[in-house]
Amino acid sequence: MVQIESGAWVMGLRRCRKYAVALCGSLLMLWVAAASAEVIEVVDARGKTIRLEQPAERIIALAPHLVENAYSAGAGGKLVAAVSYSDYPPDAKELPEVGTYKTVSLESVLALKPDLVLAWSSGNGLNAAAQLERLGLTVYVDEPRTLDDIAREVSNIGRLAGTSKAAEKTADAWLARLHNLQTSHLNVQPVSVFYQVWNQPLQTLNGEHLVSDVIRLCGGRNAFADAVSLAPKINVESVLGRDPDVIVASGMGEERPEWLDEWKQYPALSAVANNHLFFVPPDIIQRHTFRILDGAELMCQMLDQVRQDTVADH
Repeated sequence: MVQIESGAWVMGLRRCRKYAVALCGSLLMLWVAAASAEVIEVVDARGKTIRLEQPAERIIALAPHLVENAYSAGAGGKLVAAVSYSDYPPDAKELPEVGTYKTVSLESVLALKPDLVLAWSSGNGLNAAAQLERLGLTVYVDEPRTLDDIAREVSNIGRLAGTSKAAEKTADAWLARLHNLQTSHLNVQPVSVFYQVWNQPLQTLNGEHLVSDVIRLCGGRNAFADAVSLAPKINVESVLGRDPDVIVASGMGEERPEWLDEWKQYPALSAVANNHLFFVPPDIIQRHTFRILDGAELMCQMLDQVRQDTVADH
């Protein structure tokens, strides 16, 4: 039998323990690295699963609302380009432009080497997304039709950009604000609303559009909810035939459009007879962003006024 001195045995045991600890440490580091390299997956508006091996660091947004939502998700600092009219928040104005939301320069996009492109289905068109994907780019496509969709999109952008903590914080606060507005307008008297996008051609939005969800939130009913297309062109006679309780115009900027008062030549129209011609700035109701609740609050105040006027008349 081989004799081992006790000192040597203890030393050998210590060395074994040392190597075991080192091995465990190495395994732990590998496990952490594997966990951090976990594939990121979200499902976009096409129902397509978008996969990234790691958080996106170079993002291009192809619509103003997508730029704004990226900032809301805490990913504004990762944007490397946008499109024209991307003016909110103010920092977005400094981003290089790769075209408009209708016409995107593929060459400009490719030159910036993005690892993620955010696209808008009804604005950019699905063909644009398909072209970018054929060129090897990862494209997330959005099409918010409800208020909940906006919060979901901000959360998705946060996941794709690795900024989930910031995204979830802003989304949760916004959803709480939305819930308060919803609960304050339960079981209210319905109000018929004609939402006017423009005057020439006369244009409105149907029941599938996000603005209709705002109208419903406030206890209203879109007078043209049954229209076939998302943003149909209509005529004056159809508005007179549906006789809405209120007309809400958008326009192009922060000022009330002059053409809203053209309805005053139809005094038999309920909205005109009761002086229910209102305006909401388009940036806070037609952009698919968290600011839409600013527009929703205005819309709700207007419809509440219509209800109060109706009670007073009776």
